[in-house]
Amino acid sequence: MSHKYSAPGDHIESVKPVTVSRYRGITRLNHWITAFSLIVLAISGLALFHPSLFFLAGLFGGGQVVRWLHPAVGIVLFFSFFLLFLQMWKLNLPKREDAVWVSRIGDVVQGNEDRLPELGKYNAGQKFVFWSMTGLILLLIVTGLMIWEKQVPLWEPYAPWAATIPVRRIALLVHAMSAVAIILVFILHVYAAIWVRGTLRAMTTGSVTGGWAFRHHRKWLNELAKNQEKPDPSKTPAE
Repeated sequence: MSHKYSAPGDHIESVKPVTVSRYRGITRLNHWITAFSLIVLAISGLALFHPSLFFLAGLFGGGQVVRWLHPAVGIVLFFSFFLLFLQMWKLNLPKREDAVWVSRIGDVVQGNEDRLPELGKYNAGQKFVFWSMTGLILLLIVTGLMIWEKQVPLWEPYAPWAATIPVRRIALLVHAMSAVAIILVFILHVYAAIWVRGTLRAMTTGSVTGGWAFRHHRKWLNELAKNQEKPDPSKTPAE
């Protein structure tokens, strides 16, 4: 079966009305763990960012809790997103139609779907969010480990230069800038999911309507339809 535009598990659930399975339960759970981790990290990180925002630490029980909670949840975020990355990276690789989609961003905003190219499972905007998250989370985990005092003795013998005060100050600056950037990307992701009606359903119930799939991701839907029409060679008719 061809999976050029679709992931294993994607399939047409019903025909009357047409309902399409877009995300498996494990993928949705993985996504929400990642999202919840990002929210906790954003709030706790802002509490540590500036004294005027320290009142946010009260949401977690105070500064002492935030001090261990923030790096611990950062580790959870890294591994949770890593699992998402393994599931989604292939379908988020750039394709020729993505450039056309970007060049017609005005039609995207205005909802002129007829002027847009047929797309696979993800559009260029979704791919931008995916790869931005990938790069920023890598920056955050590396710089986070560099400024996490309890971890310094573990890697200092192997990279003593990274344990110096000047380098750690740079790491702190990069960490803060990356945090601001990922919060903005996260807001963009949430806004787009709400703005495009029917998108949130994919990550809550796991399925979308046939009309939504046809309008926004036609190549993905067509591939699923073709795969469903093909007989499974592993199943032979009873003699």
